[in-house]
Amino acid sequence: MKKILIIGAGLVAKPAVQYLLNQSEFYVTVADQVKNKAAELVGDNPGGNAICLDVNDKLSLKNAIADSDVVVSLLPWIFHPVIADFCLELNKHLITASYVKKEMQTFHEKAREKNLVFLNEMGVDPGIDHMAAMKIINEVKEAGGEITSFASYCGGLPAPENNNNPLGYKFSWSPDGVMLAANNDGRYLLDGKIINVSGQDLFRHYDLITIPGAGVFEAYVNRDAIPYMDLYGINSVKNMFRGTLRNIGSCETWDYFKKLGLLNQKIMFDFNEVSPVQVLAKIVKSPGLEVIKDVARYLEIPEHSLILKKLEWLGLFNEEKINIGTASVFDMFAHILQKKLVYNKNEKDLLVQHHEFTAKYPDGRQEKITSTMINTGIPGGDSSMSRTVGLPVAIAAKMVAEGKINHHGVIIPIYKEIYDPLLAELETRDIKFKETKVTKA
Repeated sequence: MKKILIIGAGLVAKPAVQYLLNQSEFYVTVADQVKNKAAELVGDNPGGNAICLDVNDKLSLKNAIADSDVVVSLLPWIFHPVIADFCLELNKHLITASYVKKEMQTFHEKAREKNLVFLNEMGVDPGIDHMAAMKIINEVKEAGGEITSFASYCGGLPAPENNNNPLGYKFSWSPDGVMLAANNDGRYLLDGKIINVSGQDLFRHYDLITIPGAGVFEAYVNRDAIPYMDLYGINSVKNMFRGTLRNIGSCETWDYFKKLGLLNQKIMFDFNEVSPVQVLAKIVKSPGLEVIKDVARYLEIPEHSLILKKLEWLGLFNEEKINIGTASVFDMFAHILQKKLVYNKNEKDLLVQHHEFTAKYPDGRQEKITSTMINTGIPGGDSSMSRTVGLPVAIAAKMVAEGKINHHGVIIPIYKEIYDPLLAELETRDIKFKETKVTKA
């Protein structure tokens, strides 16, 4: 019996754990620094167990990895190199849902030499986006065509009927991850020219896009799209874009959050002693008597501006202390967002993924192809985000354990042997794409 170790019992873990527990040929160990969280996911299923594991305890981490065949890390990417190092030493396969950072890429040659699969970017974005894109790209190539333009968009948002707060957003994954991504630089190709977007300008550089069946959204650049031209084998494209979808008004709101320094990880306060409004007063150099007016002055906006109403709704003008001890402004804001932007019981999230391709064929035909996935969470059950991240990771772990993936080293799911069966299985679980094609002579 193959042993699978899942490290991390957070927001996206449940569908992954349940999927693998339902495979009788595996024994599943769920590890988390809070054992009760892991135990809740395993329940009384005899095919698994829960352990307490702090990944900073290297000996315990090594022992847990040693007692497994495949390791699934659902932790933030920063922990993956440590886990990968032990997997390499102990000859264990590794699956993550995170982007391949340079720290992970350094394991490629040694992992390949050992015939190990270090499969990353196995969530929804990155993950399902790669697989759905490669399916279309390879179909076009097999028909003798080439891709001349490609754009990919993805967003995890509240379902329209549950979009009931002034920020138009709720957290179905880590607030820290959302906030850190808000400082990312971006890069894409437009009409053959590389466009660079600094993290400082990220939310000032957006467009409106209509997704059929879902609505109108803001779309801003998601990291660096250029490397995917080579990874996808579409180096001849003139346009290459990867974007994040948000509800209308989001980009301006987050730009003001950044201007106010709410994403600052260096400025520290004792939040047992100071309140959020006192923090804002210090940031904008306010005497503290009319902080709202002073914030408006600092941001150079009218006092009736919507962003001030949003800050007030979040509680940032409150005198009540949040009692998280000494922490950064970033930590304070993450704490507040996590308390306010939550899904209540029976509320649903919405996951939208949309690809747009232009293809050219030798006979002169041009084809506009779209591929769209619109998925909502299950009321009282799993969120769409947890299903579209957890299920691909789990299905991949099963494929690796069964020896069905023959590409080795540090890889992402751009290979037909990975994406064909995985997309087919996701479709049986109502995670599927609708494709349209319009041909021009």
